[in-house]
Amino acid sequence: MGKVLVMDHPLIQHKIGIIRRKETSSKDFRELVSEVAMFMAYEATRNLKLTDVEIETPIAKTTVRELEGKKMAVVPILRAGLGMVEGMLTMVPAAKVGHIGLYRDPETLKPVEYYCKLPADCGEREVFVTDPMLATGGSAAAAITMLKEKGVKKIHFMCIIAAPEGVKALTEAHPDVDIYIGALDDHLNDHGYIVPGLGDAGDRIFGTK
Repeated sequence: MGKVLVMDHPLIQHKIGIIRRKETSSKDFRELVSEVAMFMAYEATRNLKLTDVEIETPIAKTTVRELEGKKMAVVPILRAGLGMVEGMLTMVPAAKVGHIGLYRDPETLKPVEYYCKLPADCGEREVFVTDPMLATGGSAAAAITMLKEKGVKKIHFMCIIAAPEGVKALTEAHPDVDIYIGALDDHLNDHGYIVPGLGDAGDRIFGTK
């Protein structure tokens, strides 16, 4: 059974407070999203499995602990999820990166995959799916379904801001997936925006507003 963890680290909360402000520039917003993702990665990787490895220090042979298996992959949901990748790679430089792109069909309102490129050994890795906002949960649930269909078994989801509606939808769709949240907000408005939220994360990361 997956767990839902809202990060309570003071540095994460402080930086989220700054990115919420409407006067925060694209440059600062982008840098802070990356920094929040870095701190979140530190917390979210706390339970990765370790294995014993024998090494030699300059003084003696000893046993150390290293990450087990093929380690990690980061899979951002395009486009806003890209803003979280650099921060995560700062913490885990050896992680591989995949990409998944979705758009919403205007008639069915269902997410449709338009791009998916994953590391060849993704099925053996701990995969962290990133998207700054978990609003309705539709895109996140669809992306995770697609990853499972491609043989990915160990999936975690990371977002900076979540609405209760999105958390509920994602946990119902994928009860086995851990969800890591920077801040849990109040609700979704009639336009599907998180309240109080921070607006459109993609527009604010890439300056397209």
